[in-house]
Amino acid sequence: MTAHILIVEDDRVTRMRLAGYLRSLGYRITEVEDAEDMQAVIDTDPPEILLLDIGLEGKDGLTITREQRARSRVGIILLTSRDEQVDRIVGLEMGADDYVTKPFDRRELAARIKNLLFRITDIGRSAPAPGAVENFGPWHFDRIRRRLVSAARVETLSGQEFDLLDVLTRNPSVTFGRPRLSEIVGRGELRPGDRTIDVLIGRLRRKIETNPAQPEFVLTQMGEGYCFAAPVSPDPDQPG
Repeated sequence: MTAHILIVEDDRVTRMRLAGYLRSLGYRITEVEDAEDMQAVIDTDPPEILLLDIGLEGKDGLTITREQRARSRVGIILLTSRDEQVDRIVGLEMGADDYVTKPFDRRELAARIKNLLFRITDIGRSAPAPGAVENFGPWHFDRIRRRLVSAARVETLSGQEFDLLDVLTRNPSVTFGRPRLSEIVGRGELRPGDRTIDVLIGRLRRKIETNPAQPEFVLTQMGEGYCFAAPVSPDPDQPG
């Protein structure tokens, strides 16, 4: 089935060029210029990925990201003409899966779309594999549905949050450097000053830690990277 990508961009020329390029790659594309038209499409023909301009008139891309992440797992790639780290950090903190800065290389964007689709496709359709659900502290890690469940609440994970927690919990006590984690979440080579991994780790900690400032599970190894400290055990109800 052809992936549906919804482009939300108020610059007509940019929107049309981007749509034409992605259609040439075989994607099904819908184009809108604002949040109202975007929601109408989502309600009738939900996309797999939103390509979302941060600087929209009216409701901006950061607000849309926060609202969509609260209600769905749609993949979100932010488009911004501002090469400021604060925009990227805020966007990631609100739940965006990725970002590209204008003017962007079309092949790079295509690669990021492909990587994101790979991470989000067929969530929940595969049969659970042995050890696919694991427990730590109060949390029940459901890999099939990409969520964390406790007696008190359920936390849905974005694609990149899932990728990080997945690799860390499969390798408890193993330290992963930021460059390696950047590759795992589909960001490629880590650029100087890129704090994407730190932002994602912060998001994870806010979801799973009782006190994110004093984490029990996802620990920082100074000068090395991050590791998962809690013992991870298969759910006794799962086969294997």
